[in-house]
Amino acid sequence: MASEAEENALLATEEGKKPRHKGKHDKPKPWDDDPNIDRWKIEKFDPSWNEGGMLEVTSFSTLFPQYREKYLQEAWPIVKASLKECGVACELNLVEGSMTVSTTRKTRDPYIIVKAKELIKLLSRSVPAPQISSITRNKERFVKRRERLLGPNLSTLKAIEIVTGCYILVQGNTVAAMGSWKGLKQVRRVVEDCIKNIKHPVYHIKELLIKRELAKNPALAHESWDRFLPKFKKKNVKQKKPITKEKKPYTPFPPPQQPSKIDLELESGEYFMSDKRKSAKKWQEKLEKQSEKAEENKRKREAAFIPPKEDTAAPHESAKSTNDNNKIVDMAKSLKKKAKEFRKNEAMENVRLESYVACNEESGPKKHKS
Repeated sequence: MASEAEENALLATEEGKKPRHKGKHDKPKPWDDDPNIDRWKIEKFDPSWNEGGMLEVTSFSTLFPQYREKYLQEAWPIVKASLKECGVACELNLVEGSMTVSTTRKTRDPYIIVKAKELIKLLSRSVPAPQISSITRNKERFVKRRERLLGPNLSTLKAIEIVTGCYILVQGNTVAAMGSWKGLKQVRRVVEDCIKNIKHPVYHIKELLIKRELAKNPALAHESWDRFLPKFKKKNVKQKKPITKEKKPYTPFPPPQQPSKIDLELESGEYFMSDKRKSAKKWQEKLEKQSEKAEENKRKREAAFIPPKEDTAAPHESAKSTNDNNKIVDMAKSLKKKAKEFRKNEAMENVRLESYVACNEESGPKKHKS
């Protein structure tokens, strides 16, 4: 089919006739080849185009699952405020589980209700509210990052102006700069990295100062400057999590009534006991408590006489103790050896003395028998 259509088109062009098209929508338009027309551009709606407003009320509603109820309750004030700026009313019905958007007398843009319908569809499909384009981003975070760009007493902004050689003005949500194309490129990079939380402006200032000094050296003109530039690592500072108490689930019913003293006695059977048996039971419980207390006190007293466990010595301490033990053993051996020699010498002296006494007795005058 396509080849036949192409052949017909070629024949028609050869004959000098315009090629035929099956549908009217396929016909070429005079503005198709106009380079000044941007077909993808979405023009901002001007309220002066529709000063009278809407004639009829248009409303759309969609259901949402039960697990989205808590989140929608929290995010609904933001959604309501953003839709109010466009003149669209919205309602959150928790009983039916539905969201409704409708036009009001202040609505001027007729297509805004379709966008509002898509918004509530996205919310019901678990898309977080800040991700939707019609809702503004976190304002507090933006203000903090803008203050980071300005610095204390506008010192950071002045430093960027000196380094880049541009005039910079920060007003509201915009940054205006005037200067050379190279300086404007540097300013744009510094501002975008600051707002996107990629790099602090101070680090950019340090890099630009180093590059300015390196540019003065003609020997480094054709070399890479990466080895001279500082490398900053991003640190994620851990923030303390706020201590939140767990809320108990809400119940409309009161807590169960606590049992009275009589109820407890009825359960244990004491209610039907006589006074004598009750007093005997109390006395028995008292004696048991006393015996438990006495045993506990005895254990505490005996714990004072239990020797503490010796700590295992460190390697150098154990080596030192073994050396000391070896010295003591050597000293004991030497003392034993000396004592043995001393005893031996004493024994030798005693033997010599006895032999000398014995020799003297033998050499004395002998008595003759008559």
